[in-house]
Amino acid sequence: MIGRISGLLIEKRPPQIIVDCNGVGYEIEAPMTTIWALPEINQQVSLYTHLAVRDDAHLLYGFSTEGERRLFRSLLKVNGVGTKMALVILSGMDANAFAECVHAGDVVRLTVLPGVGKKTAERLIVEMRDRVDDLRSDDARQTPREPRRDKPVNDAISGLIALGYKPAEASKYVHALEVGNMKSEDIIREVLKNLVG
Repeated sequence: MIGRISGLLIEKRPPQIIVDCNGVGYEIEAPMTTIWALPEINQQVSLYTHLAVRDDAHLLYGFSTEGERRLFRSLLKVNGVGTKMALVILSGMDANAFAECVHAGDVVRLTVLPGVGKKTAERLIVEMRDRVDDLRSDDARQTPREPRRDKPVNDAISGLIALGYKPAEASKYVHALEVGNMKSEDIIREVLKNLVG
């Protein structure tokens, strides 16, 4: 099992990246939360990894934090959730935000993610409720209901994805704005206004 990879980031084409480790280029799929945290091309990077072995391929998934990898692995244990959907969920929210959704029973916020219908969202909440606390960071455990400062940004990105934009595009459009204390709906409105204008 490959648990961690350190090397030179030589390619970044979401959701795939390539990390060069002593002359061997590893193709790694990563959620957008990890891709946003990556350094520039030709910089050193270190990622936690998960190797999925299938009949037709060996696929490597990379994560910037151990918490993201734990959430990915926990999601794979949920009935009806595969690697693709797990990546979509992690691209739309980090482990702490996912834990907040599960604790609050927030079906609506989960169904904003592409491919996550109402039944899947309800199944995620039921099956993940008992193990979601293990996925949260220590800070989030101490203040579980405190709203996160980047929540409007993440919600805006999720909203744009729901409108049909690719995760990479949605992220780029939102991060191009000076959001300050804007609400998620205002961020989405501003992005759409910029695209039309």
